[in-house]
Amino acid sequence: MWWPAAVDAPSGPDFRRNYLQLNSIAAGADLERSFFSASAERISSRRPGHLNFPVDQRGVIFSGKTREPAVRGLTRPHSARLHRRRLWVANSGYGELAYADGERSVPHARLPGWTRGLCFRGDVAFVGTSRVIPRFRRYAPGLDVDRSVCGVHAVDVPSGRVMGSLTWPSGNQIFAVDWLPRSSTLGFPFTATERSASRSAKLLFYSFRTDKTPTKGRRNGG
Repeated sequence: MWWPAAVDAPSGPDFRRNYLQLNSIAAGADLERSFFSASAERISSRRPGHLNFPVDQRGVIFSGKTREPAVRGLTRPHSARLHRRRLWVANSGYGELAYADGERSVPHARLPGWTRGLCFRGDVAFVGTSRVIPRFRRYAPGLDVDRSVCGVHAVDVPSGRVMGSLTWPSGNQIFAVDWLPRSSTLGFPFTATERSASRSAKLLFYSFRTDKTPTKGRRNGG
């Protein structure tokens, strides 16, 4: 559906490797009004999965319209989101919740861990933080790695103040955070003994379409 111009080649786009670690979508009304985060803006011999990949301020957010970087200077960005006409991102390597101001990112809140997972509900941003896996310490040049925590933090959007946190002392990684209607979250969709697609599981995983129109699981279960 979409890819950055950096992977174009004479024979067509090069999808053979994870060259840029394209990892999140700030979904707009269509592709041209959407944005995409990545750890690098161009293909090189060192890829984002390599331990010697230079991460600091190499990350970007691509414009869906131009397929070129719209924001630079990020470090392992994740969870790009659009909220109230502003482009937000988890600047993971610095433990930041940041927003775009032109071509630069502005830190809005600093959190105690690798920021990844972001959603908004009114004036509150819910941001996930993870511990940094020891062998990837160099991916987080802006963090006190030994004090990073696994948790979800509620940030007041107008002020950037951390309102409260839920942390797991023995936790490790959080990959995504999102909100759902209460009717979809009463109890667990699966039990310890039954893994079949129950009604609650279908409602949780299949009841929303990309146009945000809720539908019944049977009609949109594919």
